[in-house]
Amino acid sequence: MTKFSDLGLSAGTLRTLEGMEFTTPTPIQVKAIPLVLERRDIIGLAQTGTGKTAAFGLPIIEHLLNDNQRPEPKAVRTLILAPTRELVNQITGNLRAFLKDTKLRIALVVGGASIHKQAQLLARGTDILVATPGRLLDLCKRNDVNLTAVRYLVLDEADQMLDLGFIHDLRRISKMVPKRRQTLLFSATMPKQIEELAQEYLTDPIRVEAAAPGKTADKIEQFVHHVTGKDQKTQLLRQSLTDNPDGRAMVFLKTKHSAEKLSKHLENIGFAAASIHGNKSQSQRERALKAFRDGEMRVLVATDVAARGIDIPGVTHVYNYDLPTVAESYVHRIGRTARAGKDGIAIAFCAPDEIKMLRDIEKLTKMPLTVASGEPPADTRGAGNQPSRGAGRPARKPHRKGQNRPQQGGEGAEARGEQQARPARRPQTEAAGGAERKHGNANNNGHHQAGRPNGDRKRNDRPGQKRGGPRGGKPGGYTRAAQG
Repeated sequence: MTKFSDLGLSAGTLRTLEGMEFTTPTPIQVKAIPLVLERRDIIGLAQTGTGKTAAFGLPIIEHLLNDNQRPEPKAVRTLILAPTRELVNQITGNLRAFLKDTKLRIALVVGGASIHKQAQLLARGTDILVATPGRLLDLCKRNDVNLTAVRYLVLDEADQMLDLGFIHDLRRISKMVPKRRQTLLFSATMPKQIEELAQEYLTDPIRVEAAAPGKTADKIEQFVHHVTGKDQKTQLLRQSLTDNPDGRAMVFLKTKHSAEKLSKHLENIGFAAASIHGNKSQSQRERALKAFRDGEMRVLVATDVAARGIDIPGVTHVYNYDLPTVAESYVHRIGRTARAGKDGIAIAFCAPDEIKMLRDIEKLTKMPLTVASGEPPADTRGAGNQPSRGAGRPARKPHRKGQNRPQQGGEGAEARGEQQARPARRPQTEAAGGAERKHGNANNNGHHQAGRPNGDRKRNDRPGQKRGGPRGGKPGGYTRAAQG
């Protein structure tokens, strides 16, 4: 069995690890630490919760100590970028524990906190800076930080960092740091298209995999409840929380509004619950996480802002109240449980309109979720082998029986000709018009919808209307129908 002493770390680092009761390195640490010590660029892939921070943090600390330099005022020697405030706090906390017997300085900068205090902290120079890209760029604009001395660049949760929402910030930052640097990317997932973007930042990288990309932790039991809607989701969540009074749960939703609403509902019915999402201030989010970590709160309701990097070993259950639209986010969400070798349970609630998301998750993880209750919609079972509704039927003529009108320039002209022969209809109400168009677009199979052929005329193609304006010269002649 490999030990930390086999990885090339110094005696001082080994003593620190021994004092922290770190005895056996994880697979990603075994593979990554020697390569980082050799100053190679790497792409590190591992399941969430397997010690990626130590995999890049320990060898970088070794480099900084061996360089025996002190940072100039406002200068940064190591830059670590992460997508969320919570992950920045998590990384900083872990690295501080490794640095306690050294004189190296570490700082963090995130949005939602005083930029003036952060500038003062950076003024004397920093050995390790952990930051979110947005706040770092704010400080750069103010000339409060200098990145020309950066020798080590780390992108944690690299798939999200390099996604479209961060790519522009990263490109701006990459122009501020020297080209001669060591660059490390770590993440639990790395889609192919994101890996291509990552090539811009690495030189001759070595890919290190401790598990297949998208693989979930082996000690997580995964279940799915097929439900009819949100009411049933809330009922099942309430029942599961009641049945596990000693558990500690995280509940993930898509939107900030729904997360806050569910959190208040759980509080009102007697559960000790808190929430974290983008509408919360940094201090509110930190208080909620501390209360949850200390056991004062039993349920933490969150959006994906908390899905990455938060290390709370006591989490026993993760609930996907809303399935994520990106399958990789599921891996990060359920990675909040079964940490540090413990077991965990992940429960997903799947409404009919989320079935495709469930299939994407099962395709990514290469394993079906165990059905705990309910059944998937009938039209999703073997849907790939089923003919589409209306397939094989002859096309229905768009004109009514008894009419023998010749075609006039194609399908659109036929529809217009038929509608011109009808008496004018009253404008629809907004609700009715919206519903009709919604169904008409979704069921594109040639059926009539409420007496109208599918694929109704364009909004500006109105029978009896002269070019140059609506009928009767009234600008708002059929505004309601158009807005439906």
